[in-house]
Amino acid sequence: MAGIEPALPAPAHTNDPRVTPASAGPAAGTSADGPSTAGAPQDGTGPTAPGTAADLSPVDRLAAVQDRLAGWISDLSTLHDLTEQLARTRTLDDALRELLRAGAFLVGARRGLVVLAPQDGLGPETTVGLGLGHAEIGHIETVPRRALSYARILDGLPEPGAGDDAAAEARTEIAEPDIPGEKDLDPRLREVAARLGYAASYAVPLTAGPAGRIGAAVWLYDEPAEPADRRRHLVGLYRAHAAEHLAGLLELHRSRQTARTLREELLPRRLPRIPGVRLAVRHATGPRGGGDWYDALPLPDGALGLAVGSVTGSGPSAVAAMGRLRASLRAYAVMEGEDPVAVLSDLELLMRLTEPARSATALFAFTEPPPGAPGGPPAAPLPGGPGGPAPRKMVLAGAGHCPPLVLGDLRAEYVETSLSAPLGMLACWEAPSVEIEPAPGETVLLYSDGLLHRTGEPMDRAFARLHTAAAGVPRASRRDPEAVVDHIVRTLLPQGLDDPSAEEDVVLLAAYFEE
Repeated sequence: MAGIEPALPAPAHTNDPRVTPASAGPAAGTSADGPSTAGAPQDGTGPTAPGTAADLSPVDRLAAVQDRLAGWISDLSTLHDLTEQLARTRTLDDALRELLRAGAFLVGARRGLVVLAPQDGLGPETTVGLGLGHAEIGHIETVPRRALSYARILDGLPEPGAGDDAAAEARTEIAEPDIPGEKDLDPRLREVAARLGYAASYAVPLTAGPAGRIGAAVWLYDEPAEPADRRRHLVGLYRAHAAEHLAGLLELHRSRQTARTLREELLPRRLPRIPGVRLAVRHATGPRGGGDWYDALPLPDGALGLAVGSVTGSGPSAVAAMGRLRASLRAYAVMEGEDPVAVLSDLELLMRLTEPARSATALFAFTEPPPGAPGGPPAAPLPGGPGGPAPRKMVLAGAGHCPPLVLGDLRAEYVETSLSAPLGMLACWEAPSVEIEPAPGETVLLYSDGLLHRTGEPMDRAFARLHTAAAGVPRASRRDPEAVVDHIVRTLLPQGLDDPSAEEDVVLLAAYFEE
């Protein structure tokens, strides 16, 4: 069966202990999942039929009980394996896919879909399919909503002609065992079912404790069919556990989205356009929301300030502290940006006075105005004259932050910055600044230590890997800072920036100096 782990044991088909082995077979009218007339309960009011419990020897009775116990153990083992796999999922999307896969295994279906639609209206709302592509899900969604079993569950609609008790049951689960043959179903539903090749469906709600209804799932059968009571019982036990797990992931997802939105509002919406410099950035937030940040600040006369940093801690409080720190640095950069040491010194004093329980790393770089601008180097010589474009001077200072990396056709090397403590760690922070001159055609890379931590390597090896990745940027891509940062991210982080298992924030800021 597509999408089902072959290692999982199939749920055992157990026999009624009152039925002899001979009468429990298909010839006696029994099936693995269906009821058996030969094994029906006896109420003692009629004659005792041959092959009932009265005709079984003690040995046969014991064997039948052992068979029933073996079936129970098999079912419990199956549920344990499936719930354990579900518990290992860490994102809503993965959990929804695992729910579909396990549910299809339990009810004996091959395809299905799950709709996440929390009743509180706060979202997110999404649809995930098993064995169904986007086009096929789109076909199903063209069926009138009142005709879709899972939609009636989501809307709390009763079955046509059902009383109160029956309506409550209809909202619990809805089976449509023969879609082509059922005349009362919507014609559009039969048309879509025929086009997609399914003939029956079984839909159940997903309800969890205080959260209430969070969605519904429906599984599709290729032939007319309906899950037997045992299968319904098993999937009921499983979905009760799955709904609680989904509710927990839903709250986590919402909190992450809130933190991500807050961070996005606190960070630059777009990078500035500075004459002679092109910028590119890649940024990702860990699942708990950390305090890594970056900034690119246009300064008077065409100068440019670049900053990266990280605040200790995680969660909303760290995000808020990051926003305050970044805003303060911008103010100091406007007033005294040409002196990065003064900028970080003022920032450290502010932190010590207003946030004594926190520390932070930071790096600030001041890039002088372009050639010919006030305060900048001399203008480039006229065409045909001696020499070429003058390099632009960059002055930078760091407080416990990773050193920048300069990448060009002739070099890929780290900037030798002086060792200094993070902000807030000493009574008075100060460290000498460093001056570099990136040549036209070179790129300066600023980054947070999360980029290194996400590699899973010790720091010395992570630095070496970053150097190798930068040096390996194809020459044709070195004039494009977007291509440079993409190459480095792909090389260092094969799982990508959105890896849900990664805990660290990532910042990678590139400044390319045009020729």
